[in-house]
Amino acid sequence: MGCRWGFLIGLLGAVWLLRSGHGGQQPPETAAQRCFCQVSGYLDDCTCDVETIDRFNNYRLFPRLQKLLASDYFRYYKVNLKRPCPFWNDISQCGRRDCAVKPCQSDEVPDGIKSASYKYSEEANNLIEECEQAERLGAVDESLSEETQKAVLQWTKHDDSSDNFCEADDIQSPDAEYVDLLLNPERYTGYKGPDAWKIWNVIYEENCFKPQTIKRPLNPLASSQGKSEENTFYSWLEGLCVEKRAFYRLISGLHASINVHLSARYLLQDTWLEQIWGHNITEFQQRFDGILTEGEGPRRLKNLYFLYLIELRALSKVVPFFERPDFQLFTGNKVQDADNKMFLLEILHEIKSFPLHFDENSFFAGDKKEANKLKEEFRLHFRNISRIMDCVGCFKCRLWGKLQTQGLGTALKILFSEKLIANMPESGPSYEFHLTRQEIVSLFNAFGRISTSVKELENFRNLLQNIH
Repeated sequence: MGCRWGFLIGLLGAVWLLRSGHGGQQPPETAAQRCFCQVSGYLDDCTCDVETIDRFNNYRLFPRLQKLLASDYFRYYKVNLKRPCPFWNDISQCGRRDCAVKPCQSDEVPDGIKSASYKYSEEANNLIEECEQAERLGAVDESLSEETQKAVLQWTKHDDSSDNFCEADDIQSPDAEYVDLLLNPERYTGYKGPDAWKIWNVIYEENCFKPQTIKRPLNPLASSQGKSEENTFYSWLEGLCVEKRAFYRLISGLHASINVHLSARYLLQDTWLEQIWGHNITEFQQRFDGILTEGEGPRRLKNLYFLYLIELRALSKVVPFFERPDFQLFTGNKVQDADNKMFLLEILHEIKSFPLHFDENSFFAGDKKEANKLKEEFRLHFRNISRIMDCVGCFKCRLWGKLQTQGLGTALKILFSEKLIANMPESGPSYEFHLTRQEIVSLFNAFGRISTSVKELENFRNLLQNIH
């Protein structure tokens, strides 16, 4: 009997030692756990979980999306990188080789893309060109047909529409040039320090509905903060209405996604023979490690998933626009254009099948007058952020910043145009709701960037698994 009691006491003692840490060293936390421990389970304000997104994106969507974005229609983007910064004059231009953007020569861009036919279809091209020419002249010429006069007024109405969330480039400007996005990939350029911090500081401090008295965590331009100030920030954030909280999380998610890209395509070796680009684990840890960022990095990664859900939802809502028989991914190559439209619709129907879409119906609900006021405030804040992109000193960063903000702005426009999309005519131009080629290219490439970020997080998880 005594032996049994001795055995039982010894067993309990061993359990106590193990739990208290005296029975040997606990295995140290891996770098993957420090970066991703909080990046799991359900997302705030959503019914979706991280694991469902990972499976859907990485194995069903990402490979097909990359193939689509490599096609001519989506790889050429027209942009004006010479627009002056509207907010300050002392822009320090990045002189590094990797900050430069190589524009396309005229003969490199398919003729169909350079024409005005991207609005709807080849058949509608003559009418649209006539409209746009008249609009550039600044008046509705009475010699134009009644149909054309009506179209001119409708296009003008659209251009001034309150549904646009971005200040778009004037693509008719002589400074606007086509850029091949595949030849100018988003990656680490060396653009950093106070100039880069200033851009994000203005975005967060002046456009995310935050009072000056609330200090943002890990702001490099602010004095060091204590834990209480961090708690104050998140108490303030949770106290916001769902729309303003979502706005902050979208911007934070975009910022996180860009940082993932820079860490995943980092210049690891630069010699006169070659440049080697790849994953920089140290850079990723500095941006997202839970200890190194005082818990902020994993929160930002969760916001990246929130952004993914918002853009995914917008793509699912806009399917009817692309299903219309008049719509083409027009480049001038009829066979390729038809194949690409079919492939695009396959991807969109795959997106529509996602089981846990974000429910945007909670946005701008309640009192109609207050909801409209809040929506306008939301729109103007985001429009201002699109203007800030002209202040980025690195041209490659400016290119991808402008594209991704326009893409997100287009996604927001779609989400808040549900009735207009539902009322589109089955054929012919849709005057109440339409997307320009610029909006379409930016929408899909912006989502392609977020999709790539989600895929890269899986790669970083694996790389960090055995690092302590």
